[in-house]
Amino acid sequence: MTVTMEMLGWNADLAAAFAALQSPAWYPARIIRETRHNFTVIAKGKGDHEVVLCGKVWHDAQCDADLPTVGDWVAVDPGTGKDLPVIRALLPRRNRFSRKAPGKSCAEQVIGCNVDMVVLVTDAAGDYNLRRIERYLTLIRKCGAKPVVLINKEDLVAPETMQQACAEVAALGVEVYPIVARWKKGYPKYLRRVPKGTTITVVGSSGVGKSTFVNSLLGDEWLETGGVNEVTGKGRHTTVARELVVLPGGGVLIDNPGMREIQMWTDVASLRAQFDDLSQLACECRFADCSHRKDAGCAIRAALESGSLTAERYEHFLNLENEIAELERRSAKRQMTLERVSKREKRHLLRNREDREDHARDMNPHRRQLH
Repeated sequence: MTVTMEMLGWNADLAAAFAALQSPAWYPARIIRETRHNFTVIAKGKGDHEVVLCGKVWHDAQCDADLPTVGDWVAVDPGTGKDLPVIRALLPRRNRFSRKAPGKSCAEQVIGCNVDMVVLVTDAAGDYNLRRIERYLTLIRKCGAKPVVLINKEDLVAPETMQQACAEVAALGVEVYPIVARWKKGYPKYLRRVPKGTTITVVGSSGVGKSTFVNSLLGDEWLETGGVNEVTGKGRHTTVARELVVLPGGGVLIDNPGMREIQMWTDVASLRAQFDDLSQLACECRFADCSHRKDAGCAIRAALESGSLTAERYEHFLNLENEIAELERRSAKRQMTLERVSKREKRHLLRNREDREDHARDMNPHRRQLH
């Protein structure tokens, strides 16, 4: 199969952004793989090949999330001699699908960029967790991609169990399909053959059939598949690195390693959109700053007491709200620390006249110098 720029998702907006760089020797490429030291990209007429990142792009990034990653479009300088081609610029992103990095940091971890659809694979047995699905949906809707939920292993659970799981997920306002990935059964039409130029990414826990699903889209054993640990009941990791591949129909897929945790990287507005029913109830609370816990006249507490709101969904809403508030607090603290460090560095930089003049020229590079 000959890979074209249109298959990779190239469009008029990207073409205009690339042309604005005014560097005829460079060429556009899309990142398909990332290692500790370099990147692998794919470009028209060049196939996939390794490139390195230039210092300017590295230093211009405000944080790790601003650095190029899988799914990004970049401008590459072919260079000369035996040196590797160099990424000289990052083209504008349409979106980025992120979560909070695992652990205690408040950093953002980008899962994929320029994504049209995020496919969440789960099952109706050991992995099924409605609260975790809500977390995924919050992050997906934050980035602006279309969410689709596939509940795998339909053949291994009772029909009523699968029906209940599908009904619960559908109540969250998302498309959901019961499937058997190893037979390619139950897929919607747009996943049987992903349209040309459409980028999808697949997420979910290990052992739920993600790799089997990806292999079914590719029509080959592209990824190793593993079972479930008989002792722990948890899935074994099969996909070990994030990677972009071109599908037979011309679409593009970003596969991800199984995620043991999905921590929030979003804001209160996105959370409210995910819990729209609770947001509408909150408008009926007596006080605008109601905490929805012990405040008098709380409409959400009243719905909980009347039985129209389940205790599980209520507690999950409060937990997510607390998690986001903590993330915002830690992010603000980190920003204050960075600003203090920046001020110290700036004071040290401007201690003598020559450094002050150099700094002024850096801040105003187009200003005419008088001698």
